Amino acid sequence: MLKIKNYVKAESLEQAYELNQKRTACVLGGMVWLKMGNRVVTTAIDLSGLGLDTITETESEFVIGCMTPLRDLELHQGLHTYTKGAIRESLRHIVGVQFRNCATVGGSIWGRFGFSDVLTMLLALDTEVELFKGGRVCLSDFVKMPKDRDILVRIIIKKTPLKVAYLSQRNTKTDFPVLACCIRLSENGVRAVYGARPAKAFLLEDEEGLLAGMETMSSEEKKTAVQKFADYAARKVPTFGNMRGSAEYRTLLVKVLTRRALEAVGGMTDEN
Repeated sequence: MLKIKNYVKAESLEQAYELNQKRTACVLGGMVWLKMGNRVVTTAIDLSGLGLDTITETESEFVIGCMTPLRDLELHQGLHTYTKGAIRESLRHIVGVQFRNCATVGGSIWGRFGFSDVLTMLLALDTEVELFKGGRVCLSDFVKMPKDRDILVRIIIKKTPLKVAYLSQRNTKTDFPVLACCIRLSENGVRAVYGARPAKAFLLEDEEGLLAGMETMSSEEKKTAVQKFADYAARKVPTFGNMRGSAEYRTLLVKVLTRRALEAVGGMTDEN
């Protein structure tokens, strides 16, 4: 059971930060996971009055406040267009609309949950987080950092030209994924991210250059390259077993979802 002794609606980020320096304090997100825990919180800090629940689109980036509900990301036309529907696909399976109206992007990213579709999706993009004291940090670096008493303020997605596809395998429609896969193709090459391994999202780079120049390959060359990278991913991505699937099953899913996602970003879907 969650027990909260004191509740404070923060009037500024500075106040929220100062209150959060106590180990038993806690910043509230959407309260969808926190309420399921068994802990005592001396001071619950609410950021909902600080205007951090909006998505701002500029010519170069999307700026997303930490208190923005997942449902707002799902419905945002700019994000939908930029990712060709991938971000909507990554969110639509998360429990239900009511849940996504409560869960926040900040809570999803700060938690670094192993099952997080949101973290898997955003790691594949050119994403940074803005911390109150730590400033802007690349998301791939942030997920490796130990949790501290800083406050996640915003998520920034840079509008770099790319093609991206998101796929997941679930035992039931609204359950946690057995495995999630997001693949991005850009002028810098391929970036593949795997979530629900069941550990937190794992970023895989094409270190062997198996997909170098993929956009200029012939149809047969693409098929060969995609299969080689799928085999490479199956070898490189660590997987483990739990109640939703064995490590062996997840490794098989790595291979299958990698191939399907690469076919999508590589324009091969109509050929299969």
